[in-house]
Amino acid sequence: MRFAHVIRPGQGDPRLVLVEGEDAVFVDELFEGAPSRLEQLIAGGDELLARVRASADGGTRHPLAGHRFASALLEPPVILAIGLNYAAHSSELGLKTDSTPTVFALWPNSLTAHDATTTWPRWLSESVDYEAELGVIIGAPARDVTPEDALDHVWGYTVVNDITARDIQYSEAQWSRCKSFDGFTPTGPFVVTRDEVPDPQDLHIWTVLDGHTMQDASTGQMVRPVATLISHLSKSATLLPGTLISTGSPGGAGYSRDPQVFLRDRSTVTVGIDGIGELTTHCRIVG
Repeated sequence: MRFAHVIRPGQGDPRLVLVEGEDAVFVDELFEGAPSRLEQLIAGGDELLARVRASADGGTRHPLAGHRFASALLEPPVILAIGLNYAAHSSELGLKTDSTPTVFALWPNSLTAHDATTTWPRWLSESVDYEAELGVIIGAPARDVTPEDALDHVWGYTVVNDITARDIQYSEAQWSRCKSFDGFTPTGPFVVTRDEVPDPQDLHIWTVLDGHTMQDASTGQMVRPVATLISHLSKSATLLPGTLISTGSPGGAGYSRDPQVFLRDRSTVTVGIDGIGELTTHCRIVG
């Protein structure tokens, strides 16, 4: 199943829809007490998802076109990001892949939607880069799980663009601020349930910037696969339902190119993962 948060014309609050082709079914219209947000659907577990699935055929179809997307997740309990999880990306940044994953948190203000405009001041950074990433959404709480059991705790998958101010990244000892400007974590537009992705290590992941392909890789190139990451993170803290894990970016970053390629004023960047979706961001630099 495929879900998204959308905003109807003339309305302000995002609502959860089930996406079927070019149509959308508003989940909160399916039955009394049905969820209006993805986090509510996840909290309801397999039983609520099964009820939504069973009720979907009776829902009213609306054309998806004309609706504005919101972030794939609206209020995740935490956004965890993994750095240096593709050898090519580590090498091009001149950074070493450590024996354990590089983990940092992204701030919730950074979340934004497909087809949104991300704006930042010129004086703060002119070295802003793209990073296509597979986003993993936790369903069942995960505490000290094994890699063999880890994928059972996944609810679904989405697309993330981990936008990064490289000059700030290299000037500070932590990576959270350089990746957490307002609008620096676009997600979506869709979340697909776990059953739609039989193998998260067999997905084509790519980036197109202003019409030019910049990243073109496979999630099979991850240094540490999704199951290993979940197991590692769950050993120190319970991963709560709705947690978003951004699993790292492949090679092809603009920072490493000669000449360097960064997001410019009026750039359009699309990151995508086959079978999950394409996520577009419009860029504006002000000041």
